[in-house]
Amino acid sequence: MTTTSDRQLLDDAAVRDFITDGYLIIQSHHPPEFHLAVCRQLDEVLDKGGNPGNNLLPLVPGIQQVFDSPPVSGALESLLGPGFSMHPHRYCHTHPAGSKDQNWHKDDYIYDQNVRHHRFRWLMAFYYPQDVTCDMGPSAVMPRRQHYNQTSDTDPSRATEEEFKLTAPAGSVILLNFDAWHRATANTSDRMRYMLKFQFLRMTEPLAPSWDCAELDWQPDAGAPDGAIARHVWDWLAAREVHPDCGGAGGDLAALSHEDEDQRLRAAYTLSANGETAALIAALCAQAPALAEANQAKSPAHVQGGNPSEISAAYALAALADTAVPDLVAALNHDQWSVRAAAADVLGDIGRPSLPAAGALAGALSDDSFWVRRNAAEALGTVAPGDHGTVTALAAALADEDHRIRLNATLALAKIGPEADAAVASLKPLLGDKSRYVRHNAMLALQRIDTHAARSVLYHELTTSRWCALTTAERPY
Repeated sequence: MTTTSDRQLLDDAAVRDFITDGYLIIQSHHPPEFHLAVCRQLDEVLDKGGNPGNNLLPLVPGIQQVFDSPPVSGALESLLGPGFSMHPHRYCHTHPAGSKDQNWHKDDYIYDQNVRHHRFRWLMAFYYPQDVTCDMGPSAVMPRRQHYNQTSDTDPSRATEEEFKLTAPAGSVILLNFDAWHRATANTSDRMRYMLKFQFLRMTEPLAPSWDCAELDWQPDAGAPDGAIARHVWDWLAAREVHPDCGGAGGDLAALSHEDEDQRLRAAYTLSANGETAALIAALCAQAPALAEANQAKSPAHVQGGNPSEISAAYALAALADTAVPDLVAALNHDQWSVRAAAADVLGDIGRPSLPAAGALAGALSDDSFWVRRNAAEALGTVAPGDHGTVTALAAALADEDHRIRLNATLALAKIGPEADAAVASLKPLLGDKSRYVRHNAMLALQRIDTHAARSVLYHELTTSRWCALTTAERPY
């Protein structure tokens, strides 16, 4: 572990554990009395005004010190890279004595439908301000199941997968893969259990390892589906250029549609390793229309409904990286909207190697299909081109009638940063958007653009709309 004045980076073993298991427990450096004070403040806040939801942080600002502490901020930077961002959604989960078991579920991306990419760009953080013992109903996770959308059963009494209860001392922060299966367990104690949930996201694609990397090469068990995924994620996170060897026996295309999820994942990474680009593009064109309706349905893995582009051929093509880019650009002109949407999503998951596709993705922001426009806007955030044409197209997308496109277009501009200065005038009206999350992303974009024009708009908004946590009906001024 590397220690500096403001962060403690993770070592190779910790990063590999997170990639494999889907969670990591970090201890902040504050003394017990600090966390006790947080608990007392939470008691007071909930007693006076109920659950503060997204206003949790301004009402209990000391919580920010936990995420700023060297062990926690260092772990976040190690996994999400420098310049990571805290999402505006946060919640104070209360689990009183006597609370029952919760069913297994995955959290949705807030008011949006993201494909659950294997390359993680979002994390959840659970902060425990008090000691949490096994009888207090700690959160539980299914280790190594974050890449699976199916379980034996969502009822914990019937599920056969391994369960790990996240017991931890006060001041612990559990970093969780956003796609992890998790649940609250029964609280059989006589004490309240607080769990404060925050979300964080990556703002730049990996250019080098962002942790204390001593051994770049890692060979997890590639014979298991999650082993192949782990290697793929490690190579992406370490910014290793690993190309398919094209020397294998091909792979089983039919298995991409196997009813067993293990078989689908195994086939995806086998075909990718053998450079089966043309066959995988054909599979994408077949899977996307066939699965579009079913993928949008609500399920325990997608409580608000999923993205139609979450298909096994897409995972394989993303692992091919720049090898697949030309064919994916061609697929952006397919006559089926579902194929165009899937191609846009894969180009985004590939990230910076998709830079030659930026113009085509910018053009897709005008597609007749909502899903194509949405996926293209998200994709431009990971590709992060700073050319005038792309910024102009994203600025125009800020006027889209669907909030999910505005949400992703503002985030894409935030990721592009200073080169998106031409969009400042278009971002300004979104500070009053009817979606609180679009408003936040517009502020984030202005903050990261960080030019004189952007700062002027941002400072005016902040000084006008500042909300005071000390002002109440009893103390109005």
